[in-house]
Amino acid sequence: MSKVMLITGASRGIGAATARLAAQRGYDVAVNYARNKQAADAVVADVRKAGRKAVAIQADVAEEGDIVRLFKTVDAEFGRLDAFFNNAGIVEKASRFVDIPPERLQRVLAVNTVGAFLAAQEAARRMSTRLGGKGGVIVNMSSMAAKLGGSSESTDYATAKGAIDTLTIGLAKELAAEGIRVNAVRPGLIDTDIQKDFGVGDRVGRNKGLVPMQRGGRAEEVAEAVLWLCSDQSSYCTGLLLDVAGGRGI
Repeated sequence: MSKVMLITGASRGIGAATARLAAQRGYDVAVNYARNKQAADAVVADVRKAGRKAVAIQADVAEEGDIVRLFKTVDAEFGRLDAFFNNAGIVEKASRFVDIPPERLQRVLAVNTVGAFLAAQEAARRMSTRLGGKGGVIVNMSSMAAKLGGSSESTDYATAKGAIDTLTIGLAKELAAEGIRVNAVRPGLIDTDIQKDFGVGDRVGRNKGLVPMQRGGRAEEVAEAVLWLCSDQSSYCTGLLLDVAGGRGI
């Protein structure tokens, strides 16, 4: 029986690249999206072209009820869950710390931290051998912002991702004996659509000089790291915070 991977925020960027690569590696894929059904359907079509089963499932991870419905839909459509890429996230326009309003902070935390926390709970409830599951892998989406701080641009996002690092370490320790490995990827300057959400033009081009490799990364490069963390080749890795950042932050 094929393994099943659920990816939140899979209609674009790193999530979409991971869905396509997962299909090539033999996974059936549940493609979550919040709003862009057309983009999610295109990812599903690519997964099916690779010979794997795929379903697009709308759910806003800022909403607890949507998260519960998302996982129940995966249960109904696939009957199992082997790997969960806890990927969905948002950024807001670049802003100095003192100008970030509480409403924005709450929205960023609702998606990037609280939603990720609740989604990881749902995944663990299905995977845990203590609860009758067969084990599995959770890969959380962190960011180099957790190390670098997001100063003068997105300290709210960096704060949210710092919490993901802590969550990853805590879950790795707690769930290891229940057959679940928990790791995180920390992408750096990756050339995806989310860069446009900062509203500062060519953010990758402007900042690539800060990267030792002197370029932005590609979504596919992060996807390779995610698939490795989900594979048996990383079977002795848990609690790992894997930087995919071209050397930035060292």
